[in-house]
Amino acid sequence: MHRHQRLKGFIHAGLLNFSHFLNIYMTTSTPSVYDKLKSLNITLPEVSVPAAAYLPFVQTGRLVFLSGHLAKKNGQVIVGQLGKNVTTEEGKAAARLIAIDLIGTLHAAVGDLGKIRRIVKVMSLVNSTGDFTEQHLVTNGCSELLGEVFGDAGKHARSAFGVAQIPMGACVEIELIAELV
Repeated sequence: MHRHQRLKGFIHAGLLNFSHFLNIYMTTSTPSVYDKLKSLNITLPEVSVPAAAYLPFVQTGRLVFLSGHLAKKNGQVIVGQLGKNVTTEEGKAAARLIAIDLIGTLHAAVGDLGKIRRIVKVMSLVNSTGDFTEQHLVTNGCSELLGEVFGDAGKHARSAFGVAQIPMGACVEIELIAELV
């Protein structure tokens, strides 16, 4: 039984009043997404202007769909092909940078990352040679950061594909679907 469920039981039994419960709950709850980002020294970027005829995000009902984000460092697209001139570790680092951009776009889409119930799905396109088979390890760079920032709500379904090319020669592109509370 979780701590807050036990405390609710004490309130029901008349052993604890609501204001005392609220004080205990607020001081023992998990850190916010923003606290976690701050502890990781992550500053959320502004939403990138789309490079073509699409929107950076669309909300329908409680779902928010984020368009594909390219791997960028210092505003420049990280180009290359996994299995040719980009290592798995470099690709994983690029995917982590994409996760930061995705979180920034998600913040812009919903206004408060506390409204995220869960990250539902991540789809990753890895610019790779025909014999490269570590797309899943590259994509872990994104998945691991989402899990670290959002906790259990960051655990998601996922697809990772090897593709022959990505716009602007980027090494990785990732899109995301999130559910709101």
